[in-house]
Amino acid sequence: MRTTAKTRTRNTTQARDTNRATQYATLNGRLQAMLQRGDITRTGDHLDRLGIQLPDGQQSWYGRHVAKAHRATTGRDAYKAWVQHRTTGRWIAVYVYTPDAQALTAGLWSYKGTRPYAAELSTEAA
Repeated sequence: MRTTAKTRTRNTTQARDTNRATQYATLNGRLQAMLQRGDITRTGDHLDRLGIQLPDGQQSWYGRHVAKAHRATTGRDAYKAWVQHRTTGRWIAVYVYTPDAQALTAGLWSYKGTRPYAAELSTEAA
């Protein structure tokens, strides 16, 4: 099928008229459905599930430690998904992980802001 200028203009107009949520859901593809089902999680959601409340700046540092641990174990970056920021509502790209990923636990231990929580969680599990 040949793409004509008229088709490109029509598609561009339609894309411009859709809302941002639809655009980013389209960019996410099947990751969007997996996020909604809970098959994959963001680092901030993981901390919320554990009951750990950190400011946004510290959560981003925890996410960096998790990404580094994931890279060290798998040799590649995790998948990125577009999500809305919890407080500002802006669309941002974040790494997503399976809820049982070892990098999430490794990040708890390696980041000094979450290390006390990791020690507390490990003593509760024992």
